[in-house]
Amino acid sequence: MAKVNEVVRRETGYIALWVLVFSGLMQAVFLIGGWWTLSALWGNLLGGAAAVGNFFAMGLTVQRAVEQENKRAAAMMKLSQTLRMLALFLITMVGVLLPQAFSLWTVLIPLIFPRVAIALRPLFDKNFKE
Repeated sequence: MAKVNEVVRRETGYIALWVLVFSGLMQAVFLIGGWWTLSALWGNLLGGAAAVGNFFAMGLTVQRAVEQENKRAAAMMKLSQTLRMLALFLITMVGVLLPQAFSLWTVLIPLIFPRVAIALRPLFDKNFKE
């Protein structure tokens, strides 16, 4: 296996930090709202791990794709996206099929946390160039 690029590590760490922050806020909302159960915690852990894992897998694919010719790189990215979406679908199905273990909402909501973190990036990192 190829060495993980420093940029992939740093950006995945950034996403993981924000997923952790947003997950804590979500747990607080569930607690204050009176909806908190242990399944809310397990669902949040499952969804958060899936979100960070999805981002990391995407980063690894991009790292490998930039070393390929255009057609091969495009095919790699397309296959990666298909497989990552399939994995997210399967993880979501685990949340649906095991409601006593995982709260569906706390499995689904963390999947959007990376997008929110990316949108917030320019506000908190003045050195970040889009």
